[in-house]
This record gives sequence, C-alpha cells and structure tokens, in this order.
Amino acid sequence: MKPINPGQKKETDVYSRPVIGTTILTISILLLALSLVLAISVGAANIAFFDVWKAVFSYDGSRETDQIIMSLRLPRELGAAIVGAAFAVSGAIMQGMTRNPLADPGLLGLNAGASLGLAIAFSYFSNSSYFTLMLFSFLGAGIGAALVFGMSAMKRGGMTPLRITLAGAAVSALLSSLGEGLALINKLSQSIAFWTAGGVSGTTWGQLKLVAPTVFIGILIAIILSRGLTILSFGEEVAKGLGQKTFITKAVLMFIVLVLAGAAVSIAGAIAFVGLFIPHIVRFLVGTDYRWVIPCSAVIGSVFLVLADTAARMINPPFETPVGAIVAILGVPFFLYLARKGRAIQ
Repeated sequence: MKPINPGQKKETDVYSRPVIGTTILTISILLLALSLVLAISVGAANIAFFDVWKAVFSYDGSRETDQIIMSLRLPRELGAAIVGAAFAVSGAIMQGMTRNPLADPGLLGLNAGASLGLAIAFSYFSNSSYFTLMLFSFLGAGIGAALVFGMSAMKRGGMTPLRITLAGAAVSALLSSLGEGLALINKLSQSIAFWTAGGVSGTTWGQLKLVAPTVFIGILIAIILSRGLTILSFGEEVAKGLGQKTFITKAVLMFIVLVLAGAAVSIAGAIAFVGLFIPHIVRFLVGTDYRWVIPCSAVIGSVFLVLADTAARMINPPFETPVGAIVAILGVPFFLYLARKGRAIQ
C-alpha cells in the first residue's frame, strides 16, 4: 500500500496497512488460542483436547488431568503469553521512541536492572509478598534505564542508537554481575537461578492476578498513545514541529516500558530478544503505523513465547531447556543481521 504522502519518500511517510493489519491480528489471535491448546496438551503426560476442554470449562478436582491442567499447565502458558506480549510491546515502544532498531529491554539494561531488583528483594526482604517483588523489579528496571540513557547522553551530540546500544551492553553486564554477586554473598544462587535462565515454569494463579491486569493496562495505554508514538518515531524535531508534546509522551511511554519489562521479569526472568525481533517482523507485515504495530506485537509476542516454552519442554523431556536459551537461538542471529544491515547506525 502506498504511503500517506505519495511520491518521493519522506521522513514523515507512514506505511499503514489496515486491511493487512486486521488480517494479521485476527490470524494471530486464532494462532494464540491454538498454541495455548497445544501447549497445555503436550508434555511429560500428553492430554487429549477433550480433556483440556473439560478441565477448563467443567473443572473436577478429583480428576488428575484437571489438576495438572489447572494448577500447572494453564497458569504457566498464560504466563508465557503475558510475558511475550509485555516484552514485545516494550521493545516496539523503545524502538519507536529512540529510533534505535536494536532497542530491546534485554539489551538496554532494563531486564538486568529488574533482575538486580529481584536479587535485592530475595537477599534482604525474603518474606515479602509477590507485589513487593514486582515493585523491586520495576525499580530495578528504572535504574537500568536511567543509567543507560544517562550514559548515552553524557557525550557531546546526545543520544544516538549506537551509544544507547553500547551503554546498554555495559549497564547490563554491570547490573547482572551485581545481582549474581548478591546471590553468591547471600547464598541465593539456586533461588534466583530461575530468573537468570528465564522461564515460566513457576507461574501461579496468584502471580497472574497481579501481573495480568498490570500488563493489560500498560498495553492499553500504549495503544492509546500509539498515534503519538508514530509521530515520535519521525524524530523529536519533526514531532515538535507537528505539535507533539514530546517530553510528556516520552515520559509516559518510558513508564509503560518500565512497567511492562518489570512485570515480565518478575514472572519469567531476564529473557532477551523477544522485544527485539517481534516488532521488526510486525512492522514488515503491517507497516510503520504504531496503531497496528502495538496490538499486533502483543499478540504475536504471546504466540511466540508460548511456542518457545512448549519447545523448551519437549526438546529433552522430562527435563526442561531454559526458555531464554530457545529465544536466544533465534535472537542472536537476528541481532547480528540487524547490526550488519544497520552499519550506518551511529
């Protein structure tokens, strides 16, 4: 479909494909439903679709399959869907806001900061509620973001995609080391190993009751602000020229990123790359209008992480492969591809 301003391509051209966007969103929602059924059905004990249906819609605690589905598999896979959506949307927001194609919560210090926050909570507030753990995760993500953007803005010329990426690598290494050091000092290595490797196997209904509304509201606000994010993706000067209140928009969007990343890490740990390549795939499919990029990223991110978690359980049963490793197998080559393609990024 042609850009809004026909003729020669300009910096403010928006490629919007509403028909394709609607189709992709509909197909993705159907795929999400199918992937959830598949994920719940397969595992160390395979369960027929009819038994899954009975467990969900007519639960009977006396049936062993119902207990497996409702206590273990369903909360786990719903957690994977929520985490995938949170990481994908936060990555899309960061890429649009910073105009950095390599932006991702896992690469720019947010995940490492959130993990450090969890390490502090486990070390000094071991009897805290899950809500307190989420707060520490949010604060840690905020510290990581502040360090990355502060370091990248120190040098003359301000923030550039390359500086943000390099600062993110340095801050991630620092915060990850601090978190691991705290775990060693306080003998908590096994307790936080789950968050280091990344996974959703320990997800409970109690966690979902807190995280699901948080992520839903965050994504909803991101959708409401998606038009402003599209304008912001043109560049700050262009956005100001179009009447955009860039400071307010950036502040709210950055807060949403922190909330989404912090909530996701509090469930699944520091899983990188989901927020990197999902938004790129979505923009390739639906265009650069964030009114479509945000919702499509949420659903496709959910589908991807549910399937990744299913693969992690099936590669070497009954043992599990960390989901973070599965994602990294796809994410690292894509990162290298983007880095090579974007040689002009400076």
